[in-house]
This record gives sequence, C-alpha cells and structure tokens, in this order.
Amino acid sequence: MEVRGLRALVCLLVVVACSGAYAPAVPVTADAGTQTVLRQVQADNGGAAMNDSVQLEDADRIHIDVFIAENGSAQVTTDYQFYPDENGSMARWESLRSNISANTDSYVATERRQWNETVAKGENTTEREMNISNLSVTTEEDSQPEEIGHAKVTFQWSDFAHVELNRIEAGAALSGFTLSNETTLQFRWPEAYTIYENEGEPYVDPAPDERSEGLVKWTGEKTFPDDQPRVVLIKNGDSTTAQTPTDGGPPMPWVIVFLALALLATVGIAGWFRSRNRPRSGETDGETDVAWRADGSSAADSSMTETPPELLSNEERVLRLLEQRGGRVKQQDVVSELDWTEAKTSQVVGDLREDDEIEVFRIGRENVLSLPDNE
Repeated sequence: MEVRGLRALVCLLVVVACSGAYAPAVPVTADAGTQTVLRQVQADNGGAAMNDSVQLEDADRIHIDVFIAENGSAQVTTDYQFYPDENGSMARWESLRSNISANTDSYVATERRQWNETVAKGENTTEREMNISNLSVTTEEDSQPEEIGHAKVTFQWSDFAHVELNRIEAGAALSGFTLSNETTLQFRWPEAYTIYENEGEPYVDPAPDERSEGLVKWTGEKTFPDDQPRVVLIKNGDSTTAQTPTDGGPPMPWVIVFLALALLATVGIAGWFRSRNRPRSGETDGETDVAWRADGSSAADSSMTETPPELLSNEERVLRLLEQRGGRVKQQDVVSELDWTEAKTSQVVGDLREDDEIEVFRIGRENVLSLPDNE
C-alpha cells in the first residue's frame, strides 16, 4: 500500500512538471526601435554568429572595375561575389545581405576609411591631390546562369589619372596595390582612346592577363611594384574615309591645294616685309627706338632673359628656357629643369599652346615644345 502511494505521488509530480514545461508562452510585442536594440545586443553578445563571421572580404570572387574618364577621374566599382556552398546553400550571402541592409551606414563608413588609405598612398606616389566621393554600398542578386549574390561598393575617384593634351597615363595611383586570389582588377576607358603603342608594343605594364578593345585585366595573386600598374592611352586621330567615286570621276582636292599655296605665299610675303623693315645692326627705326642685334634679336627680347626667375611668370619661365635651348625642348626637360611636377608643367604648357605662343608635337614617346618661328 505504501509503495502504491509513493508511485502515485511521483506520477503527480511528473504531471505538474510537464504541465509547466509545455505551458504556452505569453506573446511579447516590441516596437521598431526596440527590435533594433535587441538585434544590436544580440550581435554584441555573439548571438548572431553567422552575421559576425561573414564579411565582404569573405567573398568567393572580387572584381574591381575602374573606368577612366577623359578628365582623369575614375568611377570605381568593387563587386564582392558570393556563390552557393558545396551544399547549394546561400546562407552566407543571405546573412551578409541582411547585415548590409540593417547597417548600411556602418559599411559605407568602413569602406570609405579603407579606400581613403589607398587614396592617400596614391597622392604620395603621384604628387596629385585626390579624393573619393559618392561612395555607396548596395546588394543585388543574379539567378542566371547561376545564383550569385553581389555586394557592390561604388565611388568616384578624382585625379586618378594624369592627363596631358591627348594622352592619359593611369595606374600610378594604385602602385603597390595587392590582388588576392580570385581577385580581378580591370581598367576601362572611353572609346575615343586606345592603348599607346611604341614600335608595335602596347604600353601596358605589367602585361595583362586579358586584353580586349577598351579594357585590360589582371587576375590572381600579385602585388604591383611602385611603378605598376601602368596604362598609357592616346586619343584616336581623325579617321579619313575613302570617298565613293561618282560618275564624274573621283573628287580632286583643288580647294585644299589652293589654300595651302595661299598660306605659303602669305608666310613668304610676311617674312620678306619683316626683313626689309628690320633696322641694321646698331641702328634704330626712329619710332620704337629699339636696337637690333647682329643675330636679328632686339634688346627688348633679351629683357626676359636678364630678369631674375622669381620675377617671371610660369609661362615666361618656359619661354625663356625655350630661347636658351634654341627654340626647342622636351617637355620632360622642363619638368626637371624648373623642378615642377608633371601636372603643373602640363597645365602651363597647355595654356601656352592655347595662346599660340608655343607648338607641341611628339617625337617617339616624348612631347617636344617649340617656338612658332622655329623650323
């Protein structure tokens, strides 16, 4: 009898315990602000282990696209790509996408800080002021031909490339940049430009893993040295299309021939009048009272040569260097002689060229400056 009573008591205790364990929970409702705080507390305490473990750098592939604009700026897009795992699951991507959606500003701030470090290195290398703007972090998905998650970081990079007349040199801003495995760096440019070739060799360093019309691409693990990557672009010349013959025969360029002859005649007459009206050595013309030297230059022409450099404008310093070099000098010699940056030299040379005070032409890979009267 005692045994039966003990069994009954045990059964009663079990029933009570089970009833408490399976009692329905009282529903709890939280507003949007509370839910945000709860998610943050959960992440801080390691509750969202998957969210904390998945970062942009954990992508299966990273594709960096740099579109170089004609003014030297660049539109940069870094595409972090996530593929299904061996079980076909996209859990990693879904976790990252959820994190980006909930904390977009945090991701933007982190990416801006990291890219600003790269920009600062580019400024030290190129001696050009640069900055990034309009940075954004977005997500999207592809389902065809396979499921891919994309987290894209996009921004504008000012003065990424060096522009000089019809020539663009790009890549120095990324000197020392490192590509990890499954990472691609791609340069693109406007259709009006093509890769400059020297004796048939394209000016791309190092040799790209892929090249097509309008782009070059490097893939895989590599660290670019201080002078790489480098791409030199040149603007395409005006193409001359063949004229379609008509019933009257091919058109004759008589107008062009006539204009050329007229131009030559004008130049010849102007030179003749100049030589007749120029006073002889040691004489003056009675009006301007300017003495002419035996070599044909006037005393006034030498005033700029005798003026201290600090009293000359940038343009005058270039013109004086041209006179000292006999009317012709390489642009790179101007950079070294005046201790200027290439960007400053290009700006001064461009202003002189627009004012028709100098002429600029190319010999091989060099820009050469010349006074207009220099043959």
